Amino acid sequence: MAKLTKVLYIWGVLSLFVVASEARFHRSRGFVRTPGTRFMLNGSPFLFNGFNSYWMMHVAAEPSERNKVSTVMQQAAGAGLTVGRTWAFSDGGDHALQISPGLYDERVFQGLDFVISEARRHGIRLILSLTNNYNDYGGRAQYVKWARDAGAHVGSDDDFYTNPLLKTYYKNHVKRVITRVNSITKIAYRDDPTIMAWELMNEPRCQADYSGRTLTGWVQEMAAFVKSLDRNHLVEIGMEGFYGDTMPQEKAINPGYQVGTDFITNNLVREVDFATIHAYPDIWLSGQSDEAQLAFMQRWMQSHWRDSKRVLKKPLVFAEFGKSKKDPGYNIGARDSFLNSIYRNIYQLARSGGTIGGGLIWQLMAEGMESFYDGYEIVLSQSPSTYGVISGQSHKMSALGRLHGHHLGHPYTGKRTVP
Repeated sequence: MAKLTKVLYIWGVLSLFVVASEARFHRSRGFVRTPGTRFMLNGSPFLFNGFNSYWMMHVAAEPSERNKVSTVMQQAAGAGLTVGRTWAFSDGGDHALQISPGLYDERVFQGLDFVISEARRHGIRLILSLTNNYNDYGGRAQYVKWARDAGAHVGSDDDFYTNPLLKTYYKNHVKRVITRVNSITKIAYRDDPTIMAWELMNEPRCQADYSGRTLTGWVQEMAAFVKSLDRNHLVEIGMEGFYGDTMPQEKAINPGYQVGTDFITNNLVREVDFATIHAYPDIWLSGQSDEAQLAFMQRWMQSHWRDSKRVLKKPLVFAEFGKSKKDPGYNIGARDSFLNSIYRNIYQLARSGGTIGGGLIWQLMAEGMESFYDGYEIVLSQSPSTYGVISGQSHKMSALGRLHGHHLGHPYTGKRTVP
């Protein structure tokens, strides 16, 4: 009897340990929230360093190539990166996820399942983009082609934002992705805290309406639609940050042209949880000196940080930036110096309190992916100095998050720990 009691006691202790471990796991896997101008996770500030790897689903659709996804996830986690951004679309063409409207390739979907499961395993949260402004991997142009093939009267690709059939096609894709049940984890995408946010489109542009109003209407409709399916996850648009008609004085900060977006009104849509900016001064200001390009970057970041804090009152993510190997005079030292400058600005703005949550470098790849190279690729295993720059920023951002947490108070009780 004494032996049985002892066994039961040990079993009870182990059970409590398992329950406590699971509770800790679920707390750590909570959904990222945006109260006010901060990202929060389980009641504590969430400041991060992250990366882009758009290619992951495409590569993971071939099981023999999945090791490339695993390698990048492992190396990213090793460098302290906690947020990744990738595509949850591939419309028509080679290795399509959506072969035609409503028809999907299950093998490619299982590739996306694998990407999400690997991110979960390595403690990385994902921003998943739902379509493309550009022709790569289908995007708006493919949707327009499908509508024309169905007999719809469609003018330009900009009709994507207003044509009822095109909007229906897009909504059907959004619903299919958000309600997907992962074949590996058995968790529905909309219930999985591994996913940090849904992105409506990669770099939306509308040349037919430079005011940004057409895009605002589309964002209002689609962001509300996403929220109607999924109240757990954040929503962002995928914008580069070009200013429009709302604040004409800010147009001077644009790199000399407009793309039919309005950073202010587009992001003021209630269902949009945070704003994003991208920046490629080596392309936007081609031919100008490194000093001029860095000066632009500083103005770009400062103005959007200020407007996110004062006007939008929402958090901000610097969601794409990098330095291309194709630039004249490129070397790894120049790239490291450029990244250091960007990271220093992100850190200083985050330290100023609220708004900016982190930055996502473009882009990480594994060895043996030369066919995907675009000039911005970074293979961490081959770039020890760049690895050091990236991991250094990760540690600084996470330390800053802990510091802000102490100043805000205890993450669960709200009691202040610093007077």
